[in-house]
Amino acid sequence: MDEDILKRIEEGDQEGLKLLQARYGNLVRYVARGVLGDSRDVEECVSDVFLRAWEKIGQYDPEKGRLSTWLTAVARNAALNKKKGIGAVSEPLEESCAAVPSPEEALLRQERVERLRSVIQALPRQEQILCYRKYYYMQSTAQIAAELGLTERAVEGRLYRLRQKLRQRLGGEAL
Repeated sequence: MDEDILKRIEEGDQEGLKLLQARYGNLVRYVARGVLGDSRDVEECVSDVFLRAWEKIGQYDPEKGRLSTWLTAVARNAALNKKKGIGAVSEPLEESCAAVPSPEEALLRQERVERLRSVIQALPRQEQILCYRKYYYMQSTAQIAAELGLTERAVEGRLYRLRQKLRQRLGGEAL
């Protein structure tokens, strides 16, 4: 199904965009709502995400992951940009705000990111989900608790233990 959608969008067929919105609209809305909260901002962000998908579908690389994963990252960056007042999604937040790092700094940062990613992937699935919900999708503790059927205090406790575990596995580096 995704292949058909991608092909249509690449060919400029607006039906492909409609199919993309029907298939992934709720996912994009969910990600944006976790960061923004306000329903008008969320809907504006969703529109921005699908506009970017239409314009930049060539940036999606199936070798790096699923289309849903790419859209999730675009939605997260769009929501963060909107929250920070940066405006439309032109560049990911990290690229638009940061000064250009030296090659050494960029390499060190990439190594830290890869190390953190591998440590997170080694965690049990439930801890991975909790980590991504809180620190990647920036969901509130209350939202996580409600969706996982836990109390906020339980979520806070799990997050505390998760941070301690990550700190230990990363050799005491600050998160």
